[in-house]
Amino acid sequence: MPLPLPAAGRAATGRAAAAARSYWTLSRAPRYSLLFALPLLVLYETLAAALGDLAGVRVRNGADVWLKTPFVAVFGPRGPVVFGALIVLVSVVLVLRDVRRTREGVRGGVFARMLGESVLLAGLCAVAVGVATAQLLRVLPGATLAMMPQAAAPAPAAPGAGGVAALGGPAQLMVSLGAGLYEELLFRVVLVGAIRAGTRRGLGMGPRAAGALAVALGALLFALAHHVGPMGDPLTADRFVFRAVAGLFFSAVYVLRGFGIAAWTHALYDVGVLALTAGR
Repeated sequence: MPLPLPAAGRAATGRAAAAARSYWTLSRAPRYSLLFALPLLVLYETLAAALGDLAGVRVRNGADVWLKTPFVAVFGPRGPVVFGALIVLVSVVLVLRDVRRTREGVRGGVFARMLGESVLLAGLCAVAVGVATAQLLRVLPGATLAMMPQAAAPAPAAPGAGGVAALGGPAQLMVSLGAGLYEELLFRVVLVGAIRAGTRRGLGMGPRAAGALAVALGALLFALAHHVGPMGDPLTADRFVFRAVAGLFFSAVYVLRGFGIAAWTHALYDVGVLALTAGR
């Protein structure tokens, strides 16, 4: 029969449980989730600006190009700047509204824990998604299953063949960081959110059914997008299924842990793949 904890022990346990609950709640709040994703935006755009054009082609992450294309169509060369300003404005409004509602600032320790959690989730993605895909496909031992970050360019031409592997190290790093930020923004925030809202309003589906359908369709479209465009990978069953399963994984992270952690998990996973495959 277990002995009861002394009063001091119960109090310490209660405080630890309350701190854990506080972290899981705080890390999803806009003032933490959006500010946590901000370094990804700064790093990606800084690298993109520093690299400029490669072989006469401006290389960017595919999701970045797709999100900014409507703004380029309307505003011309200023389209990317307008898009960036809109993203920053919306983020500032959401963060300030969250701070005003809670009357709390931000704590640096929460960001440190979010980074540690993202590292763990990136490692879990590498193992769990690979194993799940192998089970689904019953692939032969030694088969390659790696979700490489995807790039695209607004111009019809692209620097060489071979997808992202044909780019240099800095460009590959830039695309990997952009995958975490812009692919999560496009495929999780925009696409999954739009499908879920559309099916609920247009088809009268319940929240759980609409959410499940949105996640499934979003994962399939996420997988397909990596095979589209001049730098898309060859369409094979193992690669497509792997990316679809990865899309489900990232969607689960987004739904359960918020945009910031989902973006960093995706970016760190892609950077890890890049590091492991460097020099092969």
